[in-house]
Amino acid sequence: MISVKERQALRTLAQTWREIAALPIMAVRKRQWRAIKDLEAEKPMILVETCMLSDYIGQDELINQDPYLRNIEKSLREIVRHAEEIGDDIIVDNYFRVPWVLELSDYGIPIVAHHAQASDGSSLGYSFNFAVKTSEDLKKLRYKTRNVNREKTMAHKALLEDIFGDILPIKIGGYDPFDLDEGYHPWLGNLYGGLTMDFFKLAGNDNLMLWTYDEPEVVHQLMRFLMEDRIRHFKWMESEGLLYRNSDTWNPCPGSYGFVSDLQHPQAADDGVSLQDCWGWTDSQETTAISPAMFNEFFLPYIAEVSKLFGLVYYGCCERVDDRFEQVKKAIPNLRAVSVSGWNNLYKVGEILGKDYVYSRKPLPTYISGTYPDWSLLEKDVKDTLAAAKDCNLEFCYRDIYTLNGDRSRLSQWVNMTRALMNA
Repeated sequence: MISVKERQALRTLAQTWREIAALPIMAVRKRQWRAIKDLEAEKPMILVETCMLSDYIGQDELINQDPYLRNIEKSLREIVRHAEEIGDDIIVDNYFRVPWVLELSDYGIPIVAHHAQASDGSSLGYSFNFAVKTSEDLKKLRYKTRNVNREKTMAHKALLEDIFGDILPIKIGGYDPFDLDEGYHPWLGNLYGGLTMDFFKLAGNDNLMLWTYDEPEVVHQLMRFLMEDRIRHFKWMESEGLLYRNSDTWNPCPGSYGFVSDLQHPQAADDGVSLQDCWGWTDSQETTAISPAMFNEFFLPYIAEVSKLFGLVYYGCCERVDDRFEQVKKAIPNLRAVSVSGWNNLYKVGEILGKDYVYSRKPLPTYISGTYPDWSLLEKDVKDTLAAAKDCNLEFCYRDIYTLNGDRSRLSQWVNMTRALMNA
């Protein structure tokens, strides 16, 4: 039973959210984000990711005690605080989206994470059990089974509608692979087509690297299995009506917005959404130390096959792309945006992307985290990016910041510095 105080906390947050969403600047920003993805940028856009900051919203700030509602409150507070204090180009939707509750099996072999606890109690570092140790273990793999719990999903929707639906409409779409009774995960609705992350989780880095020499057919066999399972998953989502149009909202894993004209359709509702109506996201961070030629032989064909399902594709995360972009471009013709991490030669990427793709810059989080942020390196990073991408469709997506040592003002300070350098 939710108390009057808990209900009022959620309603107040929903009201503030709705007021922010109605601000005229939101329409301006939507146009500017769309221009980026339409490859006709008006100016560079800036977005800071806050969902991975464990202390951005303190547990002592939360009023609700029910685990599900407590995480809904945390999500509401995060977006409201982000919009009010950071000053970037965030878009606040005029609705609140909850994901479908899915029940997914493992691959027949459990992937078990082992976390290491730091002195402050955090557990950012982790590894896995790497259960696929030999080619014989591949025989244990099974395609995942999938089920959508519509009753539980609708119960979540009804609960939120009862609390604040008269203020902020509730929509359903996408999915969260985690049990929402345990926690509201920020990566909901993600159409992630990367395969090598699961290869790594199953077989480990040593096997991923060495099998390309010692057991090449095993690499192909495991990649083919992962590809087929991922395609099954996306087609199942499509057939079950679980997709939503991600071309007019935030796309969690790339950490950018999907606003784009090429995926716009006359119907306003999410009914009948196909994979071709959506952005997909893929990457291959785990193979960055493998040569471009071997990446092209062993991994890219399977990633590209999954990418064909989508209307447009965002490629990359924290890996370098400047040494293998020609292969990626050829294999994924529906490629539109490319992640440019700190492992890249920024100037080389600017030359190869030009105006044909989105230059999605991911500044190094190391510079802003820690006890003392390095503002000279942060400034140099922005200056180098602006120079390297001066002829590109540039967006700054500052992601993977896990700690600010209690100093949230660093985020707005970085945004203000970046805007000043853009206008210099």
